[in-house]
Amino acid sequence: MCAPMYVVQFDQFGPPEDVVACVEFETPKPAAGKILVEVEAFPINPADLLQIEGRYAVKPPLPARLGAESCGIVTELGEGVTEFAIGDRVMVLARENWASHRCIQSAEALKLPADGDPLQYAMLKVNPATATLMLTEYVTLEPGDWVIQNAANSGVGAALIRIAKQRGWRTLNVVRRDDAGERVKNWGGDVTLMDGEDLVDQVNAATGGVAPKLAIDAVGGAATKRLSQSSADGAIVVNYGLLSGDACMMEAADLIFRQQTLTGFWLGGIFQKIGRPAIEALYGQLAEDTRTGALVTDVEAVYAIKDIKAAVAHAGKGGRNGKVLVRPNS
Repeated sequence: MCAPMYVVQFDQFGPPEDVVACVEFETPKPAAGKILVEVEAFPINPADLLQIEGRYAVKPPLPARLGAESCGIVTELGEGVTEFAIGDRVMVLARENWASHRCIQSAEALKLPADGDPLQYAMLKVNPATATLMLTEYVTLEPGDWVIQNAANSGVGAALIRIAKQRGWRTLNVVRRDDAGERVKNWGGDVTLMDGEDLVDQVNAATGGVAPKLAIDAVGGAATKRLSQSSADGAIVVNYGLLSGDACMMEAADLIFRQQTLTGFWLGGIFQKIGRPAIEALYGQLAEDTRTGALVTDVEAVYAIKDIKAAVAHAGKGGRNGKVLVRPNS
């Protein structure tokens, strides 16, 4: 009999710690063209919790599995697989990664460096890629240019600060809690600002009147408008979330007379546009930055997969100082 495989799933929508379960299955054998990956780690992201609660954009059929990210070690090869070897470390591009093992098509994996921290590699797929592409796909930034973002103490915010610093761009980091400023500063943020009606004045004072031409918004509602009004004529406002629960707001005068643009970011949509070679190049650079320690995501806690209820409860708490991850085979 094959060794057991553990998978996290839920059969009803509700509070994550109440409805998720760790279920045992038989570990599959990879068919032709597939590989079996022993998962080293996976993170718990806000989108995962929203999906469990039934508050995500699309409700999956139940019972459902979830998890956008993981990394692991190739342990078995299906017939015809030549691009990987047993023992390779890989990022899983497929979903449903809250599991001890993943049996996937070989095209659904990308090779990672053999050395480095698997916890960091497990968080590579979403936040660092999102931050990089929002910084590069909409505006051509020159060294010394300013970028303004809200939710700056988030996972994406931390990645954006570190990536911008590497490339010589300066960041204006808008937060909504007094205690978030120190974390942003530790990550290398150039300026920390408190969100509020005087944001335009704070930005002008910090930049000497040189308004940013790129604004990154994760909050929505009136916070979007404040970013817009703090940005330059012709600026691009990129929205990737609605933490406030409110639709994005912008003044008609900023859209019409100041020629600003509001656009939405979706990682999957960008990937469809740029294609596989560009995706491999993007993750190759991010993996190398992770291996060397140039790109690091804070970790608050690590759980076993059988403690998934405690893990999702922890991940859902406010005021955390890092990601919650699971190491399903430790």
